[in-house]
Amino acid sequence: MDNRAEVREFLMSRRAKITPDRVGLPTHGTRRVPGLRRSEVAALAGLSVEYYSKLERGAIGGASAAVLEALAEALLLNDTERGLPTIAESRTSSANSRHRARRSEPCGPNMMSARTGRG
Repeated sequence: MDNRAEVREFLMSRRAKITPDRVGLPTHGTRRVPGLRRSEVAALAGLSVEYYSKLERGAIGGASAAVLEALAEALLLNDTERGLPTIAESRTSSANSRHRARRSEPCGPNMMSARTGRG
């Protein structure tokens, strides 16, 4: 299910609701739009501005649970917002893709036999 528009709208609306004062950031001059700048959200979440911008465009499916948690903390999401389908689906799809990747890689003693054909 492609929910990019939904993710984009959700993240932008949450970013717009938070003032710099609320998260302990200094305010310098006037702002063209309400809320935090992308660079401020990225800094609060420990992400690069480019990566946060990619997430805000809706490409959140490959984000790790740690990234989603850091983003939730930076945007001051409450328990209800963290459980919304937009975020919950992304967490599930991220976990599922990591699980599939792990299952397809040979590991342990069988790895050598898989590569060499000897067992």
